Amino acid sequence: MTLFDHFVLNIFQHYKIKYKAKANIISIVYITFLQSSIVLLLGAFFSIFFKQMNVDTMSSNKAWTLFGITAIALYFLNWMNYSSRKRHVLNAKSTKKKAKNFGIITLWLLPFGCIALTILLLQNF
Repeated sequence: MTLFDHFVLNIFQHYKIKYKAKANIISIVYITFLQSSIVLLLGAFFSIFFKQMNVDTMSSNKAWTLFGITAIALYFLNWMNYSSRKRHVLNAKSTKKKAKNFGIITLWLLPFGCIALTILLLQNF
């Protein structure tokens, strides 16, 4: 199981108590948000790196369009993975062995931390 699988299961198990029907949707939106913020951070890093190396790769509008398409593709990929049998198999695997439990506040601070780092990187850009 990957780290993202652990994150999805922790979010799912936390929200399953309060929102039984919406817990899967919340976990899919969370993992998409986290992965999109990581892609945004990597994009900002490589954008600054390529600018300092004087490499003209693509315009800002094209980069934002590519980011939007990537975020939509990540959502559908996560929806296909975690709405099907895979989530049930992951849940069964996590109950067999001791799964890592992360705090819900820590899990929600991860994507916002990535966005904060992206803003810090892009301030000097």
